[in-house]
Amino acid sequence: MIHVKFFASVRERVGMAEMQLPCPPGDFSVEEVLTMVEGQAGTELRDVHLLASLNQQHVPFTAPVQDDDEVAFFPPVTGG
Repeated sequence: MIHVKFFASVRERVGMAEMQLPCPPGDFSVEEVLTMVEGQAGTELRDVHLLASLNQQHVPFTAPVQDDDEVAFFPPVTGG
């Protein structure tokens, strides 16, 4: 299973704080996790500027995902 978490406006858009997704066999990326999330949640997230983390490390969407990994999606944070 892939453990997926959502933060801030992404959580509001998806309508939940987290979900579990099956990990398909073979090579699988954060980008493909996002595609699965969009299908499960019934919402488009590609029009939102997103950042991703894999096991609590910032990663590009091309990063490989394995069974039992944690993937999180969140908007960029600005301060002032």
